[in-house]
Amino acid sequence: MLSRALTKGLFSLALAFVLAGLGCPDARADVGIVLNESLGTSMDRISGTGHSAVYFSRICPESPVKLRLCRPEENGSVMSNYINIGEPQDFEWNIVPLNIYLYGVENPRFRVLFGTYQIKDLLEERYRAKYLAGYCDGPPCSTSSKAEWREMVGATLIRGMYIFVIDTTVEQDEALIAQFNDSRNKNHFNGVTRNCADFTKRVINAYFPHAVSTDYLNGLGMTTPKAIARSLVHFADRNPELSLRVLHFAQVPGTIKRSSDVRAVTEQLYRSKKLLIPMLIFADYGVPVVAASYLLTGRFNPEGEFEKHPGQAERSGYAIRPMQQEEQSQIVGTSAEWKRYRQELNSLLHERGQAEPGGDAADLHRFFKHVSKVGKPRLDANGEVWMDIADKDHSFQVGLSANNILGRNSDRQSAYELLLWRTQGVLKSPKHRRETMPEFEDNWDLLQQARLRNAEVVAKDHDSDKLAKGGVPSTGGTDD
Repeated sequence: MLSRALTKGLFSLALAFVLAGLGCPDARADVGIVLNESLGTSMDRISGTGHSAVYFSRICPESPVKLRLCRPEENGSVMSNYINIGEPQDFEWNIVPLNIYLYGVENPRFRVLFGTYQIKDLLEERYRAKYLAGYCDGPPCSTSSKAEWREMVGATLIRGMYIFVIDTTVEQDEALIAQFNDSRNKNHFNGVTRNCADFTKRVINAYFPHAVSTDYLNGLGMTTPKAIARSLVHFADRNPELSLRVLHFAQVPGTIKRSSDVRAVTEQLYRSKKLLIPMLIFADYGVPVVAASYLLTGRFNPEGEFEKHPGQAERSGYAIRPMQQEEQSQIVGTSAEWKRYRQELNSLLHERGQAEPGGDAADLHRFFKHVSKVGKPRLDANGEVWMDIADKDHSFQVGLSANNILGRNSDRQSAYELLLWRTQGVLKSPKHRRETMPEFEDNWDLLQQARLRNAEVVAKDHDSDKLAKGGVPSTGGTDD
């Protein structure tokens, strides 16, 4: 644990240097390919190709359709194009602040810990009112669920993602700003020749000509998000001075359908039974070709690249340079560490089961579903999420954001049970679906604090029962 504390201290120190150097002309900055998992909707349900976007650490939005260099207190952005952004003017791309893209709020301390469609809707409407005035003021942009600007707000609520990051210079960033601000932002989206991956390829190649290319064989003629991410990794391997690092953001636990692994076209045909069986029936001669193409030239594992080149996404949003081998496990976590946390969680669940009859895992899941069903989420002025619950004989509220779930006005027992449910889901997930170790440890600390606060409530309830029965109360904690 001393080693981990030291490493986290080094992270903070490195982050301070990054932020301090941001105002200098030669400050290091990054560009990266955002590889979004598949939502399984529309054509993506068949292709499984997911979505691609571009991450910048030194370029920020002057408006949703105009670029500028970031100010010292800002932390980058994500630019993306879609078939239907939904705004009245048919823009090819929009750009949003990085934390809005990841969490739906400007300050990651206010990030929501649980994902539901109701919460996502609230974050989207807040963003629209605050940032899209003049671009999305009325229907259908403001009301249509098919307007794809919505996917750029709190994206981690609906999907997991990897970001493949390399270094840039200020001259490169300024040249890109000038190029995009001077060119016409007009949508010509085409699923085959001008899709989201083609757009990302165009941006990356503006920095590094011919750095990424289309894999026509495994994309069956199309540019796919996974292929250009693989292409960038190969380019970075040939140019180690670019300091490749990979960031991983897991989908936020909640009731929203889980996103699925992103695939190239031949990989989808090879792995998907619903597509492979029709091929065997109607085009069996093509199966060996598809399999050989994928197995020989198309394999690419984003999780494997993350484990080889992990970058730490500090709460500021900046990626730290690649770490020494002994530090990498601090980001990914070792099998022994994840096993230890599962054992500790089992102890907490056993403790809860003894204190509350029926307090098992299934009961936790029922509790979360009940809260999601009867509760009404709302946002405060900072974008923090609260859930108001009117349940039988009493009403209460519980915070659902990282900084308010343990707040004075957040119901203690509900906060603890929600964090137990969340932690259990993370620890049961396969490694490519769970949080990074530093993020998990932050949330584990919240769980431990919630446990202590809940113990005070349980002790008070126990004392009240004893007083009602004429007993002597024990000495317990008090409200803060």
